[in-house]
Amino acid sequence: MDTPHHAPATDDGAPRAVLFDLLTALLDSWTVWNAAAGSEAQGRAWRAEYLRLTYGCGAYQPYEQLVQQAAATVGLPAGAAQALEDRWDSLPVWSGARELLAALQPHCKLAVVTNCSRRLGARAADRLGIAWDVVVTSEEAGFYKPDPRPYQLALQRLGVSAQQAAFVAGSGYDLFGTAAVGLRTYWHNRVGLPRPPGAPLADVEAPDLAGVAGWLLTARPAAA
Repeated sequence: MDTPHHAPATDDGAPRAVLFDLLTALLDSWTVWNAAAGSEAQGRAWRAEYLRLTYGCGAYQPYEQLVQQAAATVGLPAGAAQALEDRWDSLPVWSGARELLAALQPHCKLAVVTNCSRRLGARAADRLGIAWDVVVTSEEAGFYKPDPRPYQLALQRLGVSAQQAAFVAGSGYDLFGTAAVGLRTYWHNRVGLPRPPGAPLADVEAPDLAGVAGWLLTARPAAA
């Protein structure tokens, strides 16, 4: 269950809410996928196939099932998906993530919008060590990002409009969804991925989180 921290609506120029991708913007899921696959090359191939499946599956299909299907497609052993889950509670936190969240929390609501099952999404969100106002998974929304519905569900639960919020992405595919919803977007492109063909530009693209706080002051909320 989402546990609000009761921060007041901000009046200092920052958005009323900041939404985050979880598994790439705040957590280094690349490391655990690569470890479960046995190498970086195999991990990248597995992750790419998983993303292809989620991007094209339409209505939600079980996350764990898609991860296992992608592993089989790229020729990984049958135990790869379980090896990934076994590492789930040790997902590394990107440098600067906890500090950023701690700095923002007194001023605005904080939410996660993640392509994950409810069960694994909650475990991953706990890695950040804060009380999130809202955690939305693709399982709850019924669709995987970049379908607009996961972002819209988070905004609805937060009680803010897209114009009163901002999004910190970890994947370039988020850019399709945030553009459709009208969310200003900072792309934390930590591993230097190319922008997906046809994806809109982010407001900011950077290899770290250092510029998020300053950027948020330009993402001003609409009048109440």
